[in-house]
Amino acid sequence: MAKAIHTMIRVSDLDRSIAFYTDAFGLAVADRYDFPDFTLVYLRDAESGFEVELTLNKERTEPYSHGDGYGHLAVAVDDVAAEHARFTSLGLSPNPIREFHRDGALMARFFFVQDPDGYKIEVLQRHGRYR
Repeated sequence: MAKAIHTMIRVSDLDRSIAFYTDAFGLAVADRYDFPDFTLVYLRDAESGFEVELTLNKERTEPYSHGDGYGHLAVAVDDVAAEHARFTSLGLSPNPIREFHRDGALMARFFFVQDPDGYKIEVLQRHGRYR
């Protein structure tokens, strides 16, 4: 069976992206590899071990296009309202909290936030299938 270990995103400013993922989600730098043309930084989630790989292509000057295929990364939290308030206090501009109901029951309570390069992250309340 395969084990999910990381997702990779291309970034334009490593320091800004590291600060965002550290402040917003508590990810910590696990490894950093500098190469002549690019740098890889692995940010680890201490709870699950899953990593976000930040890739900086050193000669890139224009922003990346996300196209129409990229959706979002999702994380689960114990208290989505408290996280929303914390994100707001950090100036991270989260979207409003929303809820989805199915068959009269709460399915999901969540908000979205974007990282410095415009990647969307869904922050979900731990509930039901979102654990």
